[in-house]
Amino acid sequence: SRDNRRHPHDFKPTFEVLNTYGHDYKLIFVGDATMSPYEIVYPGGSVEHWNEESGEVWLNRLTSAYPKTVWLNPVAEKYWDYTPSVQHIRTAMQNRMFPLTLDGLERAMRELSR
Repeated sequence: SRDNRRHPHDFKPTFEVLNTYGHDYKLIFVGDATMSPYEIVYPGGSVEHWNEESGEVWLNRLTSAYPKTVWLNPVAEKYWDYTPSVQHIRTAMQNRMFPLTLDGLERAMRELSR
């Protein structure tokens, strides 16, 4: 579909994902990680809907369930230190954030294969 809008029937609850897929699966996040730090650290911080728990809690839950997890960031790596939310997520990801470049993809795949 060329419709970029999200529809309620397109969503799968995160707990369903955690209870459906084995913990040997590999998880790859793709995104610039640029957001208000409030969205990561505080319950209800999402700009789209109210979450009872912070984004950080969910990120930790996912990375604990799927230890082989990486984050691919399309923003040039040299700019990551200038955005607090990128730094925060990078730390939460235990520095498993890689640039969305050929070299970054190679490094990320090596990390997932370890």
